[in-house]
Amino acid sequence: MMEDAVGYRLRRAQLAVFQHFNETFAAKGLRPTDFAVLLLLTRNQGSKQSEVAEALGIQRANFVAIVDGLEHKGFVERRKSDLDRRVQSLYITDAGLAYLEELMPIWQEHEERLLSQLGGVAARDQLIGLLKKLYD
Repeated sequence: MMEDAVGYRLRRAQLAVFQHFNETFAAKGLRPTDFAVLLLLTRNQGSKQSEVAEALGIQRANFVAIVDGLEHKGFVERRKSDLDRRVQSLYITDAGLAYLEELMPIWQEHEERLLSQLGGVAARDQLIGLLKKLYD
């Protein structure tokens, strides 16, 4: 019965992908969430902390600890908004960009492995389209 359960299959797939990601990036001391934050900030410098948390589907209370860790490593910095001093804006630092640049080939290899497992670009695009239907 579980073999046909969509939720069960999604969870198993998610565990497999994250396990490979964790194994791939273990030597770099990187978690998937840290990578996602850094990657998101490369195109969204100055985003509100709450916006980044929402974009990644992370509860704000949990996100603070993630940013604290990245800030401690010197990869991200918080700045008070010029418009509203209560708001924290996030910026990736030069050290964060350099670290991310070092990680990108590893991430590309991880993505290529997934692409190969799925059977190519068309299969990946189909999967992404189906998954979007579940959360959009």
